[in-house]
Amino acid sequence: MDSRFLRAEELGIRLEIVKGLPIWEAQPIYRHQKAIDRIRETIKPVSESTGGCIHIADVYISFPDGSLKRPDISVFCREPAEEDEAITLVPEAVIEVISKGYEARDLEIGPHFYLSQGVKDVVVFDPYTLLVLHVRRDRAERLLSPVELRLECGCRCVV
Repeated sequence: MDSRFLRAEELGIRLEIVKGLPIWEAQPIYRHQKAIDRIRETIKPVSESTGGCIHIADVYISFPDGSLKRPDISVFCREPAEEDEAITLVPEAVIEVISKGYEARDLEIGPHFYLSQGVKDVVVFDPYTLLVLHVRRDRAERLLSPVELRLECGCRCVV
């Protein structure tokens, strides 16, 4: 992993590279982390025949175009192979929790980027307004939390 990312972490900054553009964000506050933990507790397979619903919070993912991002929650159908480097397996779903001041990044940049990289479900949750945006290639829904979502990978969650 590039040492710039580790130094940024030491300074309390989340650093990402999206389509060659560096983007930074201050470390999340408690409300943000609490929402992530609550959502992660609800991620489960829809049925017993569904594969795994592996969910990881705040981990670097190296996307096919070379971008390096840290989604709040990444959902995979199988365990990623990488343990000491950025994960190269594209998540089936990504859930982002909005932080104040970063609404545009999560609502305008994030969904299009993730879909362009092969993510099937993109969920953006605003813990201040309770708005839930659920985006897939063929549709976008605006919902109000709490709401149960069924993801294309066969997992469900409550946002």
